[in-house]
Amino acid sequence: MRKPVLLLASIAVLAGASAVRAQDNYPTKAIRLVVPFAAAGPTDIVARLVGGKMTDSLGQQIVVDNRGGAGGNLGSDLVAKAAPDGYTLLMGTVATHALNAALYPKMPYDPIADFEPITMLVTVPALLEVHPSVPAQDLKSFIALLKANPGKYSYASSGNGTPLHLSGELFKSMAGVQMEHVPYRGTGPALIDVLAGQVPVMFDIVSTSIGHIKEGKLRGLAVTSLKRIEALPNVPTMNEAGLPGYETYTWNALFAPARTPAPIIAKLNAAANKAIADAAVRAKLIELNYQVVGTTPAQLAAHVKAEIAKWTPVVKQSGAKID
Repeated sequence: MRKPVLLLASIAVLAGASAVRAQDNYPTKAIRLVVPFAAAGPTDIVARLVGGKMTDSLGQQIVVDNRGGAGGNLGSDLVAKAAPDGYTLLMGTVATHALNAALYPKMPYDPIADFEPITMLVTVPALLEVHPSVPAQDLKSFIALLKANPGKYSYASSGNGTPLHLSGELFKSMAGVQMEHVPYRGTGPALIDVLAGQVPVMFDIVSTSIGHIKEGKLRGLAVTSLKRIEALPNVPTMNEAGLPGYETYTWNALFAPARTPAPIIAKLNAAANKAIADAAVRAKLIELNYQVVGTTPAQLAAHVKAEIAKWTPVVKQSGAKID
């Protein structure tokens, strides 16, 4: 009986050695980076900028694969069910890893159990902005205006259940005010109506509204991040303007399928953080009003758990659901 046992032991040793060599040599072919949204959007832009620079470090091409649908769930599920070998990655967001679990009655994946976190790449702050016809010049006077006129004002967003919609719901809850939510099919249509004054208030990401604010077509009352935005240095944060503790932003982070070996995660983390530290990449991201981050896998894991804990009650309170 000893020969079969020895043979099995030898096979196990060889298999283990082969797996170690594969990890040491990783990557030996192109890596697919799934973006769970359409091309040319904010998440896609980050993926292509960072992925292109990661190619230099890894010696293999990062190929962006846009798989939009179901609010990011379609592409995320594809990665969750991919082989854990480091050759299929996900550009995750606050939607795919924090909001959707509360918005969708049935999720095809678990945002924590089905992924290995790699690194947080960037955060994308938003703005609370109003049409010039709104008689409030700052956040405190705007909150006072809403309290004096409950239900009179409405706010636009890029869609039901989006981070910008829920930024508005969190604002209402923390400020103790009432505003009706008017969802649109994307930022473009919402912004058109806000510029026309048909809907007087909006939460929007900086990059799409900054030009209108600089031209005086919209008034920026506050940014939703804890730090001011370089491109709008005179616009205070929510904390500075009178709503302490308020912070919202969208974000982009890299994930791999669960059980991807730790050495591969470490290589990807180093390559991604090196990419966003590159002077040219960093300058471009900042120009587009992204805030560059860079974390350890453990820090990203903690962030995801904190975001789920933060946003789940906000979604429930808002009543937002997506079938």
